[in-house]
This record gives sequence, C-alpha cells and structure tokens, in this order.
Amino acid sequence: MARGRGYFGVGVEGISKPMNVGNLFRTAHAFGADFVFAIAPAVNLRAINVSDTSRTARHLPFYEYASVDEVALPRSCHLVGVELLDDAAELPSFTHPERAAYVLGPERGSLSPVLLARCAYTVRIPTRFCVNVGIAGAILMYDRVITRRRFAARPVRPGGPTESLPEHVHGGPVVRRGRNRT
Repeated sequence: MARGRGYFGVGVEGISKPMNVGNLFRTAHAFGADFVFAIAPAVNLRAINVSDTSRTARHLPFYEYASVDEVALPRSCHLVGVELLDDAAELPSFTHPERAAYVLGPERGSLSPVLLARCAYTVRIPTRFCVNVGIAGAILMYDRVITRRRFAARPVRPGGPTESLPEHVHGGPVVRRGRNRT
C-alpha cells in the first residue's frame, strides 16, 4: 500500500465497550495508522483482542493515558476531535493535517470539554445522528486516505478508472537560502 506524506494516530476517550475499541484499532491498523491511544478508558483494554484480530498493539505503538492532561503527542501533531457538534467542520469540507491524532468519544456520550479545548480542529461526519465509534473511525480514516494519497481520477460514468494513474514527476532540488543552520 502506497503511503502518503505525514502520519496519523487514532484514539478514544472514555470508551466503555471493548468490542468497539478493538474494531476501531483493527481498522486503524488496516488503514495504516502509525499509533493508537486511549484516554481514561472505562474498559479493560486486554479484552479488545476479541475484535482486534490483527493484534494492533503488537504492531503499532499503543499509548494509554489516565487523563487528558497526560496526553503527549509528537511535536507538530494536531489533535482532531471527531464529534457531532454544530460548529465542527463537516468531514467532506475538511483538509486533514499532514500530522494528526484523531480522537473519538465514548459510546454514550461526547468528548469531554477539557479534551475539546485541546483539539486544534473538530470535525463532524455529516449524519443525522451519531454512529458507532468503529463506523465513525472507518469513515474518518477512509476520508483521510482518499484525500491525502494519489488515486486515478474517477470516471464520469459508473465503473472504475479507464486510465492508469500517471507516474509521479519529481521536481528539481529545493535550495533554501537565508536559514541559520546552527
């Protein structure tokens, strides 16, 4: 699978159903996430292996934080909350950051105000009501993949592309002047 530039991670806050978080982490692994995390989980995370058949925690860094205050992300990594809020950007109109950590809320609640305050962006999936956290995560990651990687253009008629993706053409060298390199 060709990777785009940048990286992303997927996490949850206050999750209470091990099957949901296991499904989400397995999907994150399948979509090429670089790390997964959980904030104040209300579930024994060892139980996620029932639905996470890819054993994501064996293949990706897994971080567990007791509270929002403990969350530590890499430098320049933008925290993106996924929440059904009126003032959130709608996913089809959202440009994904090159380096992002997406966080989804609990099954019967919302992201905490403390976590929302830490988010650089909040995005919503344009549905009439909340969907399962695993489904929401899959939609989000699919959108990231189709908008940040190169694919052949969709044809005007139903069906697959009729032309191959053109070869990528690399530009010339980039010379930066005037930067202090100490």
